Amino acid sequence: MYQIMVIEDDPVIQEELSVLLRSNGYEIILPKDFFNIISEIRKSPPHLLLLDINLPVQDGFKICSGIRTFSNVPIIFVTSRNTDMDELNSIMLGGDDFITKPYNTSILLARIASLLKRTYASEHAEVLTYQEVILHLENSKIEYHRNSVELTKNELKIMVFLFRNAGKIVPRADLVDYLWDSQLYVDDNALSVNITRIREKLKSIGVKDFIQTKHRQGYLI
Repeated sequence: MYQIMVIEDDPVIQEELSVLLRSNGYEIILPKDFFNIISEIRKSPPHLLLLDINLPVQDGFKICSGIRTFSNVPIIFVTSRNTDMDELNSIMLGGDDFITKPYNTSILLARIASLLKRTYASEHAEVLTYQEVILHLENSKIEYHRNSVELTKNELKIMVFLFRNAGKIVPRADLVDYLWDSQLYVDDNALSVNITRIREKLKSIGVKDFIQTKHRQGYLI
């Protein structure tokens, strides 16, 4: 399920967008506050952002610029600002689309679906690959040199997060937060148990030392 963060300070519009998106199969994330939006996205990136321009603390243009320093997450500006300069600024700063309020819900949903499909085309194949290890999302299996083993739902989620951050150290806290956000309710101890089981399963298909533990930092593949 795609996660969409709605960054909108008008509670009526925020609720309207949330209901619309949930009813169309999306998971909604709302920022905890308007002071730490960029750090929230860096820590647990959604699949797409709906971003207003007129916001407290800092405007949507600054937020977009900040996000683009570390992420290519799709951003759709949904705003009452409707001048050509506003739209130009949104594009120049890294926005992917620009929709003015009041918006047509059918058009908004179509733009979201199109952008998600275009951005995550590789995910529609439901296969992630790293160092000859293949993760099959459609059947929860991990494969190496034609040997495969099935993963549990928690184990699959962990591997998806590690694969999507391959080559980077993933803090344990980020993994726990990601799993909690996915409503899997994995605490720190359960994470250790799951990592151990994944390593055993990888070993059973001939993969050794694929998941490295970095002391006091996290995990790395």
